[in-house]
Amino acid sequence: MSQEHRTKSGFETRAIHAGWEPDPSTGAVIPPIFATSTYKQDGVGGLRGGYEYSRSANPTRTALEDTIAALEEGERGFAFASGLAAEDTVLRGLLEPGDHVVLPNDAYGGTHRLFDKVAQRWGLAHTPAALSDLDAVRAAVTARTRMIWVETPTNPLLGIADIAALATLAHEVGALLVVDNTFATPYLQRPLTLGADVVVHSTTKYAGGHSDVVGGAVVVRGLDLADKVAYHQNAMGAVAGPFDSWLTLRGLKTLAVRMERHCDNAERVVEFLTADERVEHVYYPGLADHPGHEVAQGQMDRFGGMVSFRVRGGEERALQVCDRATVFTLAESLGGIESLIEHPGRMTHASVAGTELEVPADLVRLSVGIETADDLLADLDQALG
Repeated sequence: MSQEHRTKSGFETRAIHAGWEPDPSTGAVIPPIFATSTYKQDGVGGLRGGYEYSRSANPTRTALEDTIAALEEGERGFAFASGLAAEDTVLRGLLEPGDHVVLPNDAYGGTHRLFDKVAQRWGLAHTPAALSDLDAVRAAVTARTRMIWVETPTNPLLGIADIAALATLAHEVGALLVVDNTFATPYLQRPLTLGADVVVHSTTKYAGGHSDVVGGAVVVRGLDLADKVAYHQNAMGAVAGPFDSWLTLRGLKTLAVRMERHCDNAERVVEFLTADERVEHVYYPGLADHPGHEVAQGQMDRFGGMVSFRVRGGEERALQVCDRATVFTLAESLGGIESLIEHPGRMTHASVAGTELEVPADLVRLSVGIETADDLLADLDQALG
């Protein structure tokens, strides 16, 4: 796909065509799984297509990287073995020991653990802040701040941050803006077009979409950043394998149609929960009374498939709801075709218990899948008791 069509074609067209053209020797319309570790050279240093060793580059991975870059409207994409491997490469590739990062005060538990237990030992400081409050972000900035890390929507409280405003703030203080776009996906939100410098993904989630692959991705705006990430991707080596790349690429081809159904079903679930007296509070940026609703309207095309809610009756009641669900599967992760239910305090966010990022004990998080909506509502009704 030409560079012009890569940036000007519609999202669905790019998702299907951006990373691969039919193979000239076979006509294959889908990239094969290049299950090879090394490549024959035409003389010393004579590389065919730039490939010499699959840690450095692999054609299946290249197809995925080109596709996700096109979808995020970025300069270049990079695929990793997991979302946290992608995040780690961004941190060590773009920052130095002694630098400081502003984090969301309700960041994903794994991201907080990476900063707090791993990167901090490397010399990287961080401060949590409510990223929906620009004054709070400014107050958290220090003379050593070189990055502001954003999740929007956040996990699991679905907070919203103004990407364009944070990009302006970050650049004023000489910092990069990094946006974790896992929840929204490039179908619903494209942070690089709003001023962000780097986008990260856990492609395990909506990008792959079928709960059958673990992966991560980074997309950057600007060749200088691309060169730094490329160097560290190769030097650190936590790359996506060819089969994982192939599965993720297959998932991206149907991302648009899946996200529409995720959003449709989530809206039905939210309507049900907000009207139910057994529910204390519903977190969803599509609700008019959500504090980030107007910002979300301006930077998202729809509001996503993630829903969180607090139940009346406290933690034990929340655990009962999780245990009683049957169509909603009790499991960690999110973004697959099947609906999942979890208790963040005991599951995905257990690592932040006792910290400023601790989540409410009565919170339940839903990843709303693409099943029949009426079946999902009936399941929630019986689970609530």
